[in-house]
Amino acid sequence: MSERGSAKEDLPFSEEIVVPLRSLQLDSLESCYTYVARDLGVSESDILLWLMECIEHLPHKIPLYGTLVGLLNTEDSDFAAKVVQLCRERIEESLVSGDCNKLRILIRFVAVLMSNNVIAPASLVEVLETLLSLAATTIDDEKGNPAWQPKADFHVFCIMASLPWAGIELLERAPDELERVMAGIEAYLNVRKPIVDTCFTAFPSSNDDYLVDLWKRIKHCQESGWKVESVPRPHLAFEAKLVTCQTHDFGPVTCPYPPEGADESQTSSFGRQHHEAEQKFPQRLRRLSIFPPAKTDECMAPVDRFVVEEYILDVLLYLNGRRKECAAYLANLPVPFRYEYVMAETIFSQLFLLPKPPFKPIYYTIVIIDLCKALPGAFPTVVAGAVRALFSKMDDLDIECRTRLIHWFAHHLSNFQFVWPWKEWIDLVDLPKWAPQRYFVQEVLEKEVRLAYYERIKQSLEDVPKLFELLPPKSLPYFKYTAENQDGCTESEMLLSTELTAMVKSKKTARDIQVWVEEKILPAFGQKSAIEIVVQTLFYLGAKSFTHMITVLERYGQVLSKLATDQSYQVFLIQEVSKVWQFSVQMTVIAIDRMMGYRIISNLSIISWVFGPDNVERFHTSDFLWEILRNAISKTVNRTEDLQRDIIAAQKALDLARAATSKANSNLQTAQSVLDSAETEEAVAQATAKAEWAKTLVEKRKHEEASAEETLDAKHALLNHSLREQEDLFISVFENFCSVLSERLSKASPRSTDMEEDKPSAMDIDNSMENGKEGQKKEQLTEESQWQAATLGQLSAVTRQYATEIWKHMDKLEAQVFSRPVHYLVLKTLNNCIRRI
Repeated sequence: MSERGSAKEDLPFSEEIVVPLRSLQLDSLESCYTYVARDLGVSESDILLWLMECIEHLPHKIPLYGTLVGLLNTEDSDFAAKVVQLCRERIEESLVSGDCNKLRILIRFVAVLMSNNVIAPASLVEVLETLLSLAATTIDDEKGNPAWQPKADFHVFCIMASLPWAGIELLERAPDELERVMAGIEAYLNVRKPIVDTCFTAFPSSNDDYLVDLWKRIKHCQESGWKVESVPRPHLAFEAKLVTCQTHDFGPVTCPYPPEGADESQTSSFGRQHHEAEQKFPQRLRRLSIFPPAKTDECMAPVDRFVVEEYILDVLLYLNGRRKECAAYLANLPVPFRYEYVMAETIFSQLFLLPKPPFKPIYYTIVIIDLCKALPGAFPTVVAGAVRALFSKMDDLDIECRTRLIHWFAHHLSNFQFVWPWKEWIDLVDLPKWAPQRYFVQEVLEKEVRLAYYERIKQSLEDVPKLFELLPPKSLPYFKYTAENQDGCTESEMLLSTELTAMVKSKKTARDIQVWVEEKILPAFGQKSAIEIVVQTLFYLGAKSFTHMITVLERYGQVLSKLATDQSYQVFLIQEVSKVWQFSVQMTVIAIDRMMGYRIISNLSIISWVFGPDNVERFHTSDFLWEILRNAISKTVNRTEDLQRDIIAAQKALDLARAATSKANSNLQTAQSVLDSAETEEAVAQATAKAEWAKTLVEKRKHEEASAEETLDAKHALLNHSLREQEDLFISVFENFCSVLSERLSKASPRSTDMEEDKPSAMDIDNSMENGKEGQKKEQLTEESQWQAATLGQLSAVTRQYATEIWKHMDKLEAQVFSRPVHYLVLKTLNNCIRRI
């Protein structure tokens, strides 16, 4: 949400005021002040609401809005007092609701109001110390709940994040109070538990505690006299006028009590609450170091980098629905130095944010494309440098971040004619097939083929024909029942396939084909051969396009359902589909996803197939198996979420139906009373008619209420079934992960869930990184160690993304999966990724 439409009928008051508010710049500050001051008498409430909307949704302009309020305070102190009061009310609302972004922005605005002499320094310090007290109480073992430290950390972050906007004024006007705030922050940092986010960083070395890092930048700023070049100070031009105006009392801020305490001795209870706190108060930025510090930090102080990052994140957040404006604002931030490298690192840090980025990855792709067009002389070079830098660190990049980078890079190139200097990477063809850099380029080319077509991508590589080896094969179906193939099939099977082909082309019904299969194939050849013949034939007939395949599945899906009656046959069905599309991983992925959507196969059969012996050997050389796994989990979770939304809607419908029934009963009683008191024949007749109608309406409303109750009960039954299905899915996923990993991890040392024991001295992954991320590699990865790192990385990705759902089923997982001997690294990965610390 950012700016409203410009149509006059959508505006609450004169457009000549609204537009200057939204598009306020330093050179238009005085004219905007003139417009607003002129209309305060007639449109004060509208101006107030619009001003607060601009402050909350265009926060990079807060210094300008703060000065505007300061100037208005010189003319109408009552209006400024109302701004202060509304700001305090909204801070209290955001504290109760947990609206992180609103609270952070409003605290910054309060700091700017102090700089403009709208409120006194003591009022700002009181607000900051209130937040600091709330944070200290939250992590107190006796009075608070240490599991909710992320909430306390966020409140302290808001305090520190506001200081660059007001530090120099506080130093001049209230140095003792500023020193007291700084001492309180330091005391808090000394008692809180440090954050260890190894499983939530793109690179293992990027493990700095974000609050400690910000504190170092704030301390450096303090030592520099609180000079911050990246924060505009428009109020200085009006200082003589602002110092004479009235200051307003901000008043005490009422804070909610800390969440109820959790028993730290109960790992499950504490872990659940800690995860919930992380969900509500997530870390906003995990800084990604792509470029050398000389390029990113050479021309700016440490605190300036933080301010620039805040600008970028705010624009990305509040202009996410307006791509052109977003790019325009990002290209023209109010800072006096170049920031393209910092901007690239910040955007990529959001794209790689774990467990998931704030917005869909496609948003960041579009923003980068628009920035390349908005800054053609600078940003494309920066982006290309980022790709090269990330490519050089590919061995260390988190598996999930690598997948996101692959999708982003392929999509980015598709918007620039697939042009890239591939000659730079030609030598990677000589690397082993499991090497991360070779894997990266291979997957990028495969995604490019999906976005275009085979010949087009091959043409883009014509200068480096050696890379043709990394292209996927042409997307052609493999049909077993031809004279050329005859892969172990008999003449009878070929004839049956030919007959089935004729039946499909003549548009026989699914029932006709089902009867034909039961009469001609099953008795003579058995169920597996029947599945083989039907799958090969149907999918070959639907191979012309995606639409043809969907049509075949919709028309004859029930034939497949009747044949694949249990999980083992469903796994066999998936195997046959993968054989038909063995030269197209994209069609394999789509076919399996659609079959699950049509309930032809179950999610458990997909998991069983993915972790089958043949596929396990490909875990580190291709992404399509993990794509199929992710799709199966996502579709299962989405079904549950859809049902939960349906239940909310059904409950609302039931409440309305009950209210309607109650009203109808009340109307019936009224009509009955009128009938009982009627004296004349005519009055009795009229009252009788009304009573009969009221009685009919009551029956109708009762029927509607009963129908609504039945619908709600049905939705609850479906939800319970979906939750059981989800539970079985996660049990199967983790059973398979534990099985394949514990079997193949070198020098396995089975452990219980006690994570405090000392690790075995030989515990490593073939001299690779522990948990796929920790530690430094001592030698180039072997194929086995790369398999281990890749599979552990995928376990991390699944666990991180679905941690909330996993916590719902943790008791069953503990009883059925993790109570058995499981490799130490598997348990550690799980515990770190769901925050069970």
